Amino acid sequence: MAAPWASGPAASDTVAARLLGVLWFVLVTTGPCGAAAGGGEETLKCEDLKVGQYICKDPKINDATQEPVNCTNYTAHVPCFPAPNITCKDFGGNETHFTGNEVGFLKPISCRNVNGYSYKVAVALSLFLGWLGADRFYLGYPALGLLKFCTVGFCGIGSLIDFILISMQIVGPSDGSSYIIDYYGTRLTRLSITNETFRKTQLYP
Repeated sequence: MAAPWASGPAASDTVAARLLGVLWFVLVTTGPCGAAAGGGEETLKCEDLKVGQYICKDPKINDATQEPVNCTNYTAHVPCFPAPNITCKDFGGNETHFTGNEVGFLKPISCRNVNGYSYKVAVALSLFLGWLGADRFYLGYPALGLLKFCTVGFCGIGSLIDFILISMQIVGPSDGSSYIIDYYGTRLTRLSITNETFRKTQLYP
């Protein structure tokens, strides 16, 4: 009667093959380090959350400048709160499980450099006293203001052109700053594309 278990070198090879098969199955099932599938993933940073996974507060506006109070170098930051039950690394690098009331990160937003020139004042001066060059004096163009004063606004034609240019925010303060306009009011945003423009890669979900 044959023995139930083979002996000799053939039996050793069979056992080794079975052990290798079991080991391969364990590695495929649990991952290379023995951790559960998905358990070894690195925690996402809060600023990398997708839209809908966090909410940001509106910026606090300075009444005098009508820009965010912490505007520096054309950039301000607003606090953002991850949604409840979201786990991510906050701006301090700490892994946190959020409840919806904790600040997860600070989101940068664009702001403008202003230097005291009011858009409403400039338009009013251009409309009522443009023929005297008051609008150009106010915006920091004394030479053009004097020329308009001496020519009665270039016989009215220059006053009309300046009113259109100032109303459309094409002509601004001479120092390169922006008009003071209500933060939630009507603002002109200039968009231009040149050969030097950086084209950001489009990301699709």
